[in-house]
Amino acid sequence: MPEWKDTVNLPRTDFAMKANLPTSEPKTLARWAAMDLYGKIREAREGRPKVVLHDGPPYANGNIHIGTAMNKILKDLVVKSRSMAGFDAPYVVGYDCHGLPIELKVDRELGPKKRDMSVADFCRACREYAERFVGTMTGQFQRLGILGTWDAPYLTMDFRYQAAIARAFGRFVEQGLVYKGKKPVHWCIHCRTALAEAEVEYNDHSSPSIYVEFPLAPGSAGDMADRVPALAGRQVSVLIWTTTPWTIPSNLAVAFHPELDYAAYDVDGRAVIVAEALAPKVAAAAGRTFGEPVARFKGEVLERIRFRHPLYERDSLAVLADYVTLDAGTGAVHTAPGHGADDFNTGVRYGLEIYAPVGPGGQFLETVEIFGGQRVFDANPKVQEALA
Repeated sequence: MPEWKDTVNLPRTDFAMKANLPTSEPKTLARWAAMDLYGKIREAREGRPKVVLHDGPPYANGNIHIGTAMNKILKDLVVKSRSMAGFDAPYVVGYDCHGLPIELKVDRELGPKKRDMSVADFCRACREYAERFVGTMTGQFQRLGILGTWDAPYLTMDFRYQAAIARAFGRFVEQGLVYKGKKPVHWCIHCRTALAEAEVEYNDHSSPSIYVEFPLAPGSAGDMADRVPALAGRQVSVLIWTTTPWTIPSNLAVAFHPELDYAAYDVDGRAVIVAEALAPKVAAAAGRTFGEPVARFKGEVLERIRFRHPLYERDSLAVLADYVTLDAGTGAVHTAPGHGADDFNTGVRYGLEIYAPVGPGGQFLETVEIFGGQRVFDANPKVQEALA
C-alpha cells in the first residue's frame, strides 16, 4: 500500500516547517545589519524626491511598551511605503531625554540618596539614566524590524542639538520675534515645574463651593444709575459663585455674558444682581427670598462698571465674556487673570494685571494680606472665614 504523501505532487522548498521566530528573527536582523540594508535602500533612492519623517521622539525613560511600539511601527510603515513608491525616504529617529518622566524614574532609583546630591549631580544621574535607556530602547525598536538612523539618533541632551536650539532662538531674538510675557500653565507644586496637558491625569474631586457678594464701588454709583435708572440711590451688589475659594484673593474682575438677561433683586435691602434664569436656584441655595426684580438688563450694560473686592481695598472690573453660561452658578463669573486660561485671556483683553501671587511650592506670597505663606488649598476654609 503506497503512502498517501507519495501520491501527491508537492513542491520542494527549503522553508522550515516551523517559523521558530526566537531563533530566526535575530538571524534575519543580524543579516540586515551586516549587509547595511537601510544604507543600501538610501543609496538606491539617492537623488529621488524626498519624504522625510522626523521622529516625534519617545522619552528615554524605560523599556518600550505597546504604545511606543505601535507608534514606531506605524511610522516605519509610512517610511517604507514611501520608499517603495520611489521616494528618498529617510527615517530620522531620536529620543527625548528631558522632563519629568525621566526625573521621576531617577528620583525613585536614588531614593534617600537624592537629599545629599547637588542639582548638578542629579542632572548627571538623569543623563546617565537616559543614555542607558537610549541603548535599551534602540535594541528593542530594531528587534521590531524598524529601519532608521539608529547609528546616529538625535538626542535632546546632545550638546550640539542644544546649541542648534540656542542659535535658532538667537535668530528669533535678532528678528524681534521674541517677547517676555505670562501664560497660564498646568503646574505641579510637588515637582515645582510646568506640566504638559498630556501629563495631567484627572481624578474625581470634591471642591468647596461658595457664593460671594461684590458691592458696587462708590465711584461707579453714578455710572450705574445712568445705565440702569431703577438702581439709582440703591445699595447694589453682584453675586458670584466659585468652587475655588483660594483664588478669591486674586480676583480682579467679574465676567458677564453680553447677551444674557440679568436682574437685580431686593435681598435684605440690597439690589443683588444675578442671571434672571438662575435666580430661583440661587435663592434656594443661599436661603434667601428673591422677590420681583427691581431692574432687568442685558449683561452688556454692565461692561466696565466697577465693583469692590470683598476682602481688599481694590476694585473688580465688570467684563464681558462669551464663556459665561447658565449651567451653574449665578451667571456672574469670578475672574482671576492669574488663575486659568479663560480668566487670563479676558484679563489680557481688558488690560488687567496678570496677578498670580502664588509661589512655585503652592504657597501664597507673603505680600498677600491675611493669607500670606499659606498653602493655597489649605487656605480654602480660611478664605471662607474671612469672607464671613
